[in-house]
Amino acid sequence: MKKESMFRDREFMEKLWKLTIPITLQSLMLALVAAADAFMLGAVEQNQMSAVSLAAQIQFVQNMMLSAVTSAFMVLGAQYWGKKDTDTVEDVFCIGLRVNAFISFLFFLGCQLCPGFLMTIFTNETVLVDIGVEYLRIAGWSYLFTGISQCYLSLMKVSEHPAQASLISSVTVVLNVVLNAILIFGLLGFPAMGVRGAALATLIARAIELLWSFLYSLRPGYIRVRLSALVRFRKLLEKDFYKCMLPLMGACLVWSVGFTSYTAFMGHLGTDAAAANSVTSVVRDLVCCVSVGVASAAGIMVGNELGAGHLEKGKLYGDRFTQLSFLIGFASTLVMLLATPVLLWCVKLTEGARGLLTGMMVVMAFYMIGRCVNSVIINGVFAAGGDTMFDLYSLAVTMWMIAVPLAALGTFVFHWNPILVYACTCLDEIGKIPWVLIHFKKYRWVKDLTR
Repeated sequence: MKKESMFRDREFMEKLWKLTIPITLQSLMLALVAAADAFMLGAVEQNQMSAVSLAAQIQFVQNMMLSAVTSAFMVLGAQYWGKKDTDTVEDVFCIGLRVNAFISFLFFLGCQLCPGFLMTIFTNETVLVDIGVEYLRIAGWSYLFTGISQCYLSLMKVSEHPAQASLISSVTVVLNVVLNAILIFGLLGFPAMGVRGAALATLIARAIELLWSFLYSLRPGYIRVRLSALVRFRKLLEKDFYKCMLPLMGACLVWSVGFTSYTAFMGHLGTDAAAANSVTSVVRDLVCCVSVGVASAAGIMVGNELGAGHLEKGKLYGDRFTQLSFLIGFASTLVMLLATPVLLWCVKLTEGARGLLTGMMVVMAFYMIGRCVNSVIINGVFAAGGDTMFDLYSLAVTMWMIAVPLAALGTFVFHWNPILVYACTCLDEIGKIPWVLIHFKKYRWVKDLTR
């Protein structure tokens, strides 16, 4: 196949923009909820901001598990959509829906039955635990809706309706932010509810998102999920789904537990470190939205070509997305550095927290190169061909054998400066880059998974 410049390939660029822009916008709007919570609660009190940031790690772990399921659906769904087999796309969706509903219910129970225990995982500061418990008891109800709505939004992306998925997420996020302002500060005659207001706003927005997603799926031109499909089991297809999902689930759990342990380390280094980490995390998630959008586009575009039997074209697309990942990574580094003085002006923090925030933002700027490259190649290109085990292996080595042990020793044994501990938590993404590129060049991910 002729390897012309990606920017001159009109077909490639049209598909890329059609998928990347709405998915990036959707990711950005979701990240803005966390940003709104952080900055609005930060304007009320530093401890409220820190506690909600720590409590949100529970949903972060849930979202990672849900992401493993929806990613498996999108891997198989994209390939079967490329093959024009819409009945199988519907069946794969239903498998994912059943799994996500079960996961969501388990997290809901945890938030209702033992929220205090969940908070003590992340901090030993009593004031932060108490505030976090108050938040989780209300926000936990929203976890029931999230898994189901994410399946519907993923179905829209796979079936060439990414703009509609983005519209739903964007509008509900705007609603969430508006409700945050009203309920946190007590606007329009409502009482000022603080963290309880932030939790209630999230619950209302997630309920509306689920209802809207379901109603959209009933429109002409969309895959309408039938009740018979929800109770239909196809043995071989289920085997393919779990073969794809289980490594993704393992990788997501390994990554999310490791990532939340980073937050726990910061929580055990004091309220200033927890506050600085909260702000840095929000900015990181906002800047990562572009790489998330490109990774999703890579998974769908490469998966479509592989499922259609166009293996060489899928390989070419993989090469192009790898080049894009580095461009996005270096651009993200620049954005992080430029954002640092703006944050120091906007956020209300103690002098100690402000100093820590500056150092963490510089470290995060260089971390973004690895984060963007690995996100696009591993979560997009490799996953498109069903190569889902690599992520698990790489995380086991770089995160759990290097980053987590060093950060834990620095926190609990050597009592290092929080910025040095934070730098240790960023080693995993940088350390994976050479390994990822070597594996990419073996092209084991170039596979047609359809039957």
